[in-house]
Amino acid sequence: MSRRERRWRGPLHDQQRPSRGLLVALVLACLTVMSLDSLSASPIDPARRAVGEVFGPAEVASAGAVRPFTAVPRWFRSRDSMQQDLLDLQAENSDLRSKVATQDYDRNRLEEYDGLTAAAKSLGYSLVPARVVGLGPSQSFSRTVTIDAGSDAGVHPDLTVVNNDGLVGRVLRVTRSTATVLLIVDADSVVGGRVGRSMEVGFLHGRGVLGHDGRLDLELVDDTAVPAKHDTVVTWGSEGGGPYVAGVPVGRITTVYSSLRETAQRAVIDPYVDFGALDLVGVVVPTGTSSDRSVIEPDGGLR
Repeated sequence: MSRRERRWRGPLHDQQRPSRGLLVALVLACLTVMSLDSLSASPIDPARRAVGEVFGPAEVASAGAVRPFTAVPRWFRSRDSMQQDLLDLQAENSDLRSKVATQDYDRNRLEEYDGLTAAAKSLGYSLVPARVVGLGPSQSFSRTVTIDAGSDAGVHPDLTVVNNDGLVGRVLRVTRSTATVLLIVDADSVVGGRVGRSMEVGFLHGRGVLGHDGRLDLELVDDTAVPAKHDTVVTWGSEGGGPYVAGVPVGRITTVYSSLRETAQRAVIDPYVDFGALDLVGVVVPTGTSSDRSVIEPDGGLR
C-alpha cells in the first residue's frame, strides 16, 4: 500500500513543484530589471511609453465614462452643503436687517429710560416705569392712554405720570396689571402751573387735541400779571403730591393775549411731551412702594 501511494503521489508532486533553478533565474531576472530601471536612461522606458500610449487613451476614456457615476454622490453632498450655507447666510442676513431696522427704536427706548432716571433724580421721587399699550377710543372725547402697570406695581389713582420730556398726566383708575392715564391735553384736565421766571401761578387747561397741534391754555390767578413769552411752565404741585407733584416741566409759553371778556391775561403753552408718540412713562410713587417690577429710586438707582 505504501509503495502504491508513493508511485501515485511522487510523479504528480514532482510535476507541480517548479524547479529550484527556475526560481533562482526568475529572481535574478527581476533584480536585473529593477537595476536597469533605476538608471537615469532606463532601457525599460521605451517599453513603458509604448504601453502607456496603448493603454493611456483607454484609461482616459474609461475614467471619463465612469466619472459622471462616481460624481453623483459627491454632487449631492456638495448640493446639500451649499443649500445649508445658503440657509445660514439668509438667516444671518435677516438678523442683520432686523437689527438695523430696530436700531433707532432701541436707541430711543434707551434715551427714554435714561430720561426717566434723570427725572427721578430731579424730582426726588421714585418712579415705576411702564409702557403705553393702548390709546383711548377715538369715538370718545377724552384723551387717555393705558399703561402696563397696575396695583400690583404699586400704582393707584391720582398719581403723577411723567416721561423723559415732562408731565404726561395723572392716573384715573387701575386694575391689577394696567392703569388708565388722563393726559393733560384732555379738555377736562386742569393742572396747577407756575411760570418759572415770575413764579406766578395759574391753571392749565387742555384743548383735547393730540400731536403737534396739542396746546394748553394758561390762566394766571393774578389778573394783572403778564407772563413772558418763552417762559417755562412747571407744575404748581398739589397737597400731598397728588394728583400732581411740584416742579414737573409742562411746556413753554408761545403766545400771550388778553381776554376782553374777563380782562385777564392768558397764555398758550406748547407742551414738552409729544402725546402722539408716547412709549415709556414713569408713575411717581412714594419711596419704598412695593412693586412687582424694578423701581427707579430718587438717586437714579434701581430697586
